[in-house]
Amino acid sequence: MIKKMDHVVITTKDLTKTFAFYKVLGFETKSGEGRYEMYAGDFKINVHILNKELLPHAMHVKTGSLDICFEISGNIQLYKKQLEDEGLIIEMGIVHRNGTKGQMNSLYLRDPDGNLVEICSYE
Repeated sequence: MIKKMDHVVITTKDLTKTFAFYKVLGFETKSGEGRYEMYAGDFKINVHILNKELLPHAMHVKTGSLDICFEISGNIQLYKKQLEDEGLIIEMGIVHRNGTKGQMNSLYLRDPDGNLVEICSYE
């Protein structure tokens, strides 16, 4: 029986820019032995570099095709301001959405590879 999602893999053209972007979101980055990972809460993102993917990998690897949502704890208005203060561009938000727990507020931005990143809060 599936309990929860453990991790997801993204592919990037520029590891430095990707790590910098996700660090602003609150992820801790780790690397070693050719592996690149980003952690937040109980969730991990593995990062593959385009054309240097670890095996096995998706059949049709490309950058900018992910659409993912991260839940935050706390006030989304304050989080939005923090992101903007760090120079990140909010593409849309704050808007009402329906998530796994019901009604939530979300904002949207894009990472350096063009992946859509949704940030949500149920508060």
